[in-house]
Amino acid sequence: RALDSGCKPVSLLMERKDIDGQAEEIIAQCGDIPLFTADRDVLAQLTGFQLTRGVLCAMLRPKLPTVEEICANARRIAILEGIVDPTNIGAIFRSAAALGMDAVLLTPDCSNPLYRRSCRVSMGTVFQIPWTFLPDWPQPAISELKALGFKTAAMALSDDSVSIKDPRLMAEEKLAIILGTEGDGLAACTIADCDYTVRIPMTHGVDSLNVAAASAVAFWQLGGLE
Repeated sequence: RALDSGCKPVSLLMERKDIDGQAEEIIAQCGDIPLFTADRDVLAQLTGFQLTRGVLCAMLRPKLPTVEEICANARRIAILEGIVDPTNIGAIFRSAAALGMDAVLLTPDCSNPLYRRSCRVSMGTVFQIPWTFLPDWPQPAISELKALGFKTAAMALSDDSVSIKDPRLMAEEKLAIILGTEGDGLAACTIADCDYTVRIPMTHGVDSLNVAAASAVAFWQLGGLE
């Protein structure tokens, strides 16, 4: 998926047995780059732990698109504010790709989706769904999104929040779903600038979900999938 997305391979590292095995097609696709190999026990001695399940590839990151390019043909986008756990980033990307999001935008203080653990948890969807970083968050970024035709929905608990099942949300032609950091959630200034504040109804006295779990619920409900 990384190769198909335009990432440029630099070098490969793998167990010797994989050269003519599971890595054969990958090697052919990578072209003329260095290939480093050894048996598993040798690789483990070099690094002090089991480095890989078989194959690693170092790649150059592609140039990120602009926000305008990301939003040009999008109807539903996810915005991540201050989410720092690479596992959560990866899980959110996987849900976004599966459940109707056209793109993901991240604030500058988010963990990078191309961090290796994020890539793994996302099952490679970080290479499939368009994404980029948002400069100048929350303003003027939110105003610029509104100028592009997006209504903004802050996922947060507040006295004036509406249910995620509110029909007005589904009726919006373009919607940006904004999710906040693992600890404190969205900043108050972000919530104040949004068109909607949205909650997921819950039972048994539970007040919130992990941000990755909440993203899956929000994307399923608001992503417009039939």
